[in-house]
Amino acid sequence: MAIHPRFRPHPIVLALLALHGPIHAQTATEQVTISSRPLPAPASVAGFGDSPLARSPFQAVTLGHSALADSGAGSLADITRLDASIADAYNAPGYWSALTVRGFVLDNRFNYRRDGLPINAETAISLDNKERIEVLKGTSGAQAGTSSPGGLANFVVKRPRGMDQTQVLVGWTERGSVKAAADIERRLGDGDVARLRLNAAVESLDPLIHDTRGERQLLAAAARARLGPGTLDAEFEWSHQSQPSVPGFSLLGNRLPSAAEIDPRINLNNQGWSLPVVFDGTTASLRWTQPLQAGWQFVAHAMGQQLRTDDRIAFPFGCSAEEIYDRYCSDGSVDLYDFRSEGERRQTTAGALTLNGRVQLAGLANELSTGLSWSHYRARLGRQAFNWAGVGQIDGSVQVEAQPDLTDENTNRSERSTELHLRDVISLTSDTRLWLGARHAQLARDSVRTDGSLATRYDQGFTTPWLALSHQWNATTLLYASWGQGVESDVAPNRSRYTNAGEPLPTLKSEQSELGLKIDEPGWAASLTAFDIRRPIAVDSGPCDDDGTCTRLIDGNARHRGIEASGDLRLGAVTLRASSQWLRARREGAANAADNGLTPPNVAERSARLMAIWQVAAVPGLSTQASLSAEGPRYVLPDNSLRLAGWASTGLAARYTTRALGHEWLLRLGVDNLFDQRAWKESPYQFGHAYLYPLAPRTWRASIQATL
Repeated sequence: MAIHPRFRPHPIVLALLALHGPIHAQTATEQVTISSRPLPAPASVAGFGDSPLARSPFQAVTLGHSALADSGAGSLADITRLDASIADAYNAPGYWSALTVRGFVLDNRFNYRRDGLPINAETAISLDNKERIEVLKGTSGAQAGTSSPGGLANFVVKRPRGMDQTQVLVGWTERGSVKAAADIERRLGDGDVARLRLNAAVESLDPLIHDTRGERQLLAAAARARLGPGTLDAEFEWSHQSQPSVPGFSLLGNRLPSAAEIDPRINLNNQGWSLPVVFDGTTASLRWTQPLQAGWQFVAHAMGQQLRTDDRIAFPFGCSAEEIYDRYCSDGSVDLYDFRSEGERRQTTAGALTLNGRVQLAGLANELSTGLSWSHYRARLGRQAFNWAGVGQIDGSVQVEAQPDLTDENTNRSERSTELHLRDVISLTSDTRLWLGARHAQLARDSVRTDGSLATRYDQGFTTPWLALSHQWNATTLLYASWGQGVESDVAPNRSRYTNAGEPLPTLKSEQSELGLKIDEPGWAASLTAFDIRRPIAVDSGPCDDDGTCTRLIDGNARHRGIEASGDLRLGAVTLRASSQWLRARREGAANAADNGLTPPNVAERSARLMAIWQVAAVPGLSTQASLSAEGPRYVLPDNSLRLAGWASTGLAARYTTRALGHEWLLRLGVDNLFDQRAWKESPYQFGHAYLYPLAPRTWRASIQATL
């Protein structure tokens, strides 16, 4: 494969390749056989140990590194093509990823985990050193102190596997992005007491969207040592990404433009003074696992994350010429703002002490887990610019003058959380189990503007329970019912227009009920789930245009009821995998009766994912894959006056494994949006503004991987 002329091998990759030393043909190779369906692996994010998903009373999806690579996933946002319950939530190319699960947006500050500990996801997260991504669906009060009720996303880091192996990869994505990566594992010292695994990647970014050239790098190391009966895991990750971000399109006056009339390759952030968004991150963790007597285990785990961000964009927002500020002008013009918030620093430290094991109580078998966890989050920002720079056009043809003066204050935040948890799985009979979970959290939060004004501080404590009853109908069929709570915390802004400025609201307790059926037969598997989630809504009440005219209060609920179905079927050389979701999301109990029954913007009523994999018997090592992603209509505006049509997109991919020159080779080729469909993929309503993001145009990708 020819190397792109703008791409040169990075010192990180060269250093790792130098560590490889002599090539050994007898080293273990990657398993590439496609099984009838994924193994029923556990989802560690749920907190119930090694219980396989097929026998657990909750819904989750685990996406392994190989599956992510086969699908061409390069960021967290790309997993939306793999499960129908996971959708986009203002996924701007070049920016951090945001997900919606069961119609609720996951909060990038509170709904993300790394090996089970909380992290801040307001950054670009590399997948090169991640073994898998787990997504728990539904309320997560038993797993997290505060979080939105959609679920949790957990990144599981690649760690030593017990084999000396080197894998190198070179990949290309249209139009000119080129990537090189290495994954190296080695034994340290004599015996097999300690091992080290290194991952590195460097990528020159040049996607089909105009004016988005950038770069990214990753260097990660994970070590494991056996010290007597215990195991010490240590890991470190450094990442860097620099790339201009892509703002969305919008309504043109009162008109919803057709996606066919908009070039999806246009980037409205194309001013001569536009600067890239820069994400730098460093994360490190230590984990000690100590087996105890009678099968008990103690785990001590600590982690630190430091992020630095330069957030810059020529931001299109509203139309002052027509005095409308939630959309663009009817003639295709739009106000452009020079936004800059440089040197943002976010720091998270977290730890957990966990004890788990089995015990007989009152003649019943109990699988217990209890522990203490804590986290400290700090965001330290500087002054920012958000200055009107001029009027642009949606075709990107107009240049305006930069306005970089730092004219506005930012907000610094701190949060401390201490949590106690208890989980128990009680075997009532050989087939029936009662699952119990509870978490008590003590929370302290404060914020202050960067000039020292508008300070707020509050403390809260709350307990969130979860329980489920599961029954193994037969060896392959599980029935279950569950109920649980989750919590979010909100405070009235400390500004003069609020009558309750700086006062915390009552904890926003969401509730979820769920009924499920899981079947896990040797040749096929299926799942059917019904869920009902209620979440309190905090709103501003009053005209809110003068001092003392606005009150932040709880006004009704968002109620999301839905049905999820998934299946996996092997028919000879063909494997079919499918998932679908039907969702009814509505506002209930609002003081203004006209608001009741409204659907939140950017929530599709229906969604489906379908994948067919064919192992070609005539060509050993070759498999082909066809995929379909489809989503139904969704509303653009909160008043439901405009609605987007549904869309569908098709992809094709192939992977071929062979042995040549004494090594294993894996070639991947794929194309996304095969028929180059034009449609609006999502309609996020953010910052009081309606945005539209198109389907990405047809995009080809290819890679070659060698196991040495």
